[in-house]
Parts: sequence; C-alpha cells; structure tokens
Amino acid sequence: MTIYFYSSREKPYGCFSNFSPHGFELEGAWWPTSEHYFQAHKFARTPYADQVRQARTASEAAKLGRQRSHPLRPDWEQVKDQVMLQALLCKFQTHADIRVTLLATGDEELVENAPKDYYWGCGADGSGQNMLGKLLMNVRTILRNQEAQERDFPSSSKSN
Repeated sequence: MTIYFYSSREKPYGCFSNFSPHGFELEGAWWPTSEHYFQAHKFARTPYADQVRQARTASEAAKLGRQRSHPLRPDWEQVKDQVMLQALLCKFQTHADIRVTLLATGDEELVENAPKDYYWGCGADGSGQNMLGKLLMNVRTILRNQEAQERDFPSSSKSN
C-alpha cells in the first residue's frame, strides 16, 4: 500500500510535510520547519539566508526562497537533495512522536501527493520524481539502523 501525504494538517501523515511545525536545531541555529532550513540554504552564508530562517511561517519562508531577487548559491542543484536529507533527518531525530509515525509506515512507499510539483512530489499525473517521499524513506532506513545499533550496542551509543 502506498502512503500519500501533502498537507501538514493531515492526520497522521501531515508531519511528513516540510510545512509541519516540527522545529529543530542544526548548524547552531533554530529552524521552525524543514521548509525554513531548505529555503534558507539556497542562499547559504548570506544575510538573506537568515532572513528566510526567521520568516514567520513556512509559507513565508517558501515565498522568500522562491524569489529570484537574490542569487542562488552556485552549487544549489548539486546539493539540494542533501540539504533536504539533513533537514528531514534532524527533524525526525528531534521529535520522537513523528519518528514513531515514520517508522510505523514499515516498508510502504511514501509519496508526496503534490499536484504541481514534479520534482519533490508525484505531480498531477503521478509521473513526478517524488524526491521528498524517497528522502523520507531514506530517513526511515537511517533511523531504523540507528535504533538497531542502539539495541545491539547500548553502551557505545551512551559513551559518544
């Protein structure tokens, strides 16, 4: 069975949305949502990146990040998936409740049902790349491996 998600208001899978209000600390800063982190990193190491980070809502961060009045970092296309992966991993490591939700999906395919997004979502006709879903499945695997390691080697995880 495929699990579709899109809106942060959907239960129980709204937490998979980058707009879900699950903030985290990463790189010495607080990020209200994974959307804030992702959009700000388009302009890494610039004053504009901090302006995006401080946006009041995820929607506002997305709007600021999509403006082209500020130049994107030159390597953006090469690093954007890794940036998203970092944000998602930190988000799900930070919040136990949504980590449980993600892990409870088992081996089901996760699909962002975003009709206008053919890169992060599945697009209107299902032909999109679904990169957000793929990265979430990757995070799920990483979290499973971390939990298994903590079970198998409990003292090593506490000494680090």
